[in-house]
Amino acid sequence: MSKIIIIGAGGVGRVTAYKCAQNQEVFTEIILASRTKSRCDAIAAAVRSDLNVDIRTDQVDADEVSQLVELFRRHEPMMVINVALPYQDLTIMDACLECGVHYLDTANYEPPDEAKFEYKWQWEYQDRFKEANLMALLGCGFDPGVTGVFTARAAKHFFDEIHYLDIVDCNAGDHGKAFATNFNPEINIREVTQKGKYWEDGNWVYTEPHEISKMLNYPDIGPRKSYLIYHEELESLVKNYPTIKRARFWMTFGDEYLTHLRVIQNIGMAGIDPINYEGKEIVPLQFLKAVLPDPGGLGENYEGQTSIGCRIRGLKDGKEKTYYIWNNCSHEAAFKETGAQGVSFTTGVPAMTGAFMMLTKQWTGKGVFNVEEFDPDPFLDKLAMSGLPWHEESDIDLEM
Repeated sequence: MSKIIIIGAGGVGRVTAYKCAQNQEVFTEIILASRTKSRCDAIAAAVRSDLNVDIRTDQVDADEVSQLVELFRRHEPMMVINVALPYQDLTIMDACLECGVHYLDTANYEPPDEAKFEYKWQWEYQDRFKEANLMALLGCGFDPGVTGVFTARAAKHFFDEIHYLDIVDCNAGDHGKAFATNFNPEINIREVTQKGKYWEDGNWVYTEPHEISKMLNYPDIGPRKSYLIYHEELESLVKNYPTIKRARFWMTFGDEYLTHLRVIQNIGMAGIDPINYEGKEIVPLQFLKAVLPDPGGLGENYEGQTSIGCRIRGLKDGKEKTYYIWNNCSHEAAFKETGAQGVSFTTGVPAMTGAFMMLTKQWTGKGVFNVEEFDPDPFLDKLAMSGLPWHEESDIDLEM
């Protein structure tokens, strides 16, 4: 049916490639491209061996629009699945516009020189994509991504008005490393060290990093200390569901992880401003990334599971209602199927699912969209069939 290009050959790129190859009736031709072609070749060889599906590979520097345009013109894809760095979202979108290619990513753009997470840069592409008769789908990982679709399901089937939304993200896995991040270290550390932010009564409320925490119980995991941080899907969800009075995002961190993180910050290694070292400019956080374990290589010894979901309170037929929808993902099962750990799996499967929705025309439109703007039902059906089954309960204690 369609030729696609996947840009990015980390753990998420690996899972996305596997899942697209498992749906060859839709993804009839797959090209995997990144700055380091050897990483693409290794993934393609694994997919070929495990699934007997051929994936072609190519090389591209996604910071350069000219190289992306050349790549797109060489292969003529119908769409691009961007699982590269968030810094590269805009260059890839620019190339898509120049070449007439549909676009999907898993994380919103952020400028390299500022740890700032906003959709404004990508939302500004709305008119250009609409005029080009192209569709751009933003934030189609798990969070952001599935959490937005979960919210859309709640709004469609369970609520007349959503008033309180808490997104809860627990990784109860153990990879055996003293300190490692579950996705790109540079992006991960920038994300979790920024100030907290949540929506309440029509305004953003700011907190110091990890200032607010509480114990929450997660299905099949139990109680874990969870910290209020800012996450990008809050911005689009409060825009698209204006009845929301409060929206927050919670993530679990172990004590050892936070201790390492504090040390990294205290000695300046989390800095994103260049410093001079022996006559050369280096960014401390980029140097740290180079010496930390590769997130794509954590899967083999990873044990335990993740649990990510939405806890929602609002009104139905004039009565207060509570609702919890979630997915638990096993690191061991993810690695057995794709050779990647659970955090990569929970991002790569939704990326494929969103692309599947677009290519099969179950989700259509001209312009720039967030996932919660579409019918959640076919997406969640496909997600469950693709290895991320979800569960829901109503009228329970949300602990929030």
